[in-house]
Amino acid sequence: MSDTASYEPTERTVPTRSRERASYDRALVHGILDEGYVCHLGFVRDGAPVVLPTLYGRIGERLYVHGSTGSRPLRMTGKADPGLAVCLTVTHVDGLVLARSAFHHSLNYRSVVVHGLAYEVTDPEERRGALDALVDQVVPGRSYDSRQANAKELAATAVIRLDLDEVSAKVRTGGPNDDPEDSTLPHWTGVVPVVRGYGTPIPADDLDPSVALPDYLGAL
Repeated sequence: MSDTASYEPTERTVPTRSRERASYDRALVHGILDEGYVCHLGFVRDGAPVVLPTLYGRIGERLYVHGSTGSRPLRMTGKADPGLAVCLTVTHVDGLVLARSAFHHSLNYRSVVVHGLAYEVTDPEERRGALDALVDQVVPGRSYDSRQANAKELAATAVIRLDLDEVSAKVRTGGPNDDPEDSTLPHWTGVVPVVRGYGTPIPADDLDPSVALPDYLGAL
């Protein structure tokens, strides 16, 4: 991990609008990434943009994405030299911002955008660590409470890594930004919080009744 507290801004990570919402703080970026597990991975294939939703895991200053060895981005990273140019994004919606005017409606959100070159992971130890990180990103502690991938499963699974070098976060907080002349309009205005939650775990039909619910699931 870098000793610096912030990422260095680049031409691609400085937004053209609402620059005051951008941040390069390393702890903020890590916090946003660690709270989620779904990302959108963008790349160019045959001259056209492609964006795929997928799972990710973080280990230090690297993000890992996995998939079938037959998937397009994973095939392309194995052929690209020096790597496949990608853009990876993660977003959390924290609130619906309802203004008096339709134009000023907005969202409170936290997002991270990562630019860089993605590489296929071929080292067996790094691949296993990355796959464990992907499982634990979704349910912390789950990788130690499940069977490890066997040789056949590992052969069918590809992993790519993306270093956190060219990174930015963007955050919006607060209430609506209505025009002063709209302040007397008779429309409700404010913020509707958006909260992520989990329901009660439902055991599989064939689960042995003696197998207790793991503590890490109760803590979700």
